[in-house]
Amino acid sequence: MRLLVIGSGIQGNKRAQVAQSDFVGFVDPLSESAHYGSIHDVNPDLYDAVAICTPNSEKELYINHAIELRKHVMVEKPLIASSSRQLLWLKDKAKNFGCVLYTAYNHRFEPSFILMKEFIASAVLGNLYQIRMIYGNGTAQLVKNSSWRDKGLGVIEDLVPHLIDTLKFWFPTNKFKLSLVNASAFENCAPDYAALISIGGQPLISIEVSLCAWKNTFVCDIYGEKGSAHINGLSKWGESEVKFHNRIFPSGKPIEDASIFPQGDPTWRLEYDHFKDLVRKRDYSYSLVDSEIQDILETFRLSITK
Repeated sequence: MRLLVIGSGIQGNKRAQVAQSDFVGFVDPLSESAHYGSIHDVNPDLYDAVAICTPNSEKELYINHAIELRKHVMVEKPLIASSSRQLLWLKDKAKNFGCVLYTAYNHRFEPSFILMKEFIASAVLGNLYQIRMIYGNGTAQLVKNSSWRDKGLGVIEDLVPHLIDTLKFWFPTNKFKLSLVNASAFENCAPDYAALISIGGQPLISIEVSLCAWKNTFVCDIYGEKGSAHINGLSKWGESEVKFHNRIFPSGKPIEDASIFPQGDPTWRLEYDHFKDLVRKRDYSYSLVDSEIQDILETFRLSITK
C-alpha cells in the first residue's frame, strides 16, 4: 500500500516514519521541503491511501477529496466535521466508494491499555464504582507559539478525545455523558487546563487534562467492589506500569500484582499495521465514537462561548 502523508509536522513525520517503504511523499502548502504544495499536484496513480495530519478545520476537505479518488484514509484524531450529520455522511460516502476511513487513536495500542481492557472484561474488579483519568504535558508555550493550535477548545480538543476513545475501547457499548466543570487558560488564549465529570450512571468518571503539567503525566485509577486497577505512564515517555489491587475484606492492605512495560512506543507501528489490515480485508465498517466525540466537543464549545 502506497501512502501519501498530508501535513509534515510532528504527526505527519511519525506516520511517514512507520510507513517506511510505503511512504511516497508529503503534501504541505506551508513547508518548502514537502514534496508537493497541494494535493492537486499529486498524480492519483502514485498512491493508494492518505494519512491526514492537518488542523481540524482542513480535514473534511481532504477526506472528501481522497474519497472522490477512491483512496483509503487514515486521519489524525479527532475527526471533526462541520456537523454530526456531515460526519456520518462522509463515513457513509467512504463506505459506498469502497474506502476505509479510519480515525487514528494510537493509545488503543498501548500495552497497558490493552491489559486494562482485559481486567475490565474479566470482571475481576466486580461492579465498577469510579474511574479517574489525568493526562497532562508541559506544551503550553509550544501551543501558544503555534500558528494554529492556540484557539478554540485548546487542550480539550487535543487530549479529551483520546480519553473518550479510551473509555469506548474499554466499554464499547457505553455512551458517556460528560460535563465540563472547569476550563482555564493559565498561559494560553484557549484553555490549557480542563476538568470534566460524568453525568449520571455508574461508574463515576472524572477527567483532568492539562498543557501545564511540567512533567508528562498519564494516570488512570479504576475502583470496583473487588479491587482496583491503576495505570501510570505511557510507553512513549518511559516505563508504563499497571497495578491490580485485590481488595481485602472487611479492610486491609490489598494484595498487589504489577506489570511493567518498558519504554519504546509500539503504538504507531501497530496502528499502521491495523489500518493496512482493514484495507486488506476491505473492512469499511466504522465506529460511531467520532460522532459521540464531536457532539461532546460541540456541547463544550457552546458552554465556553456563552
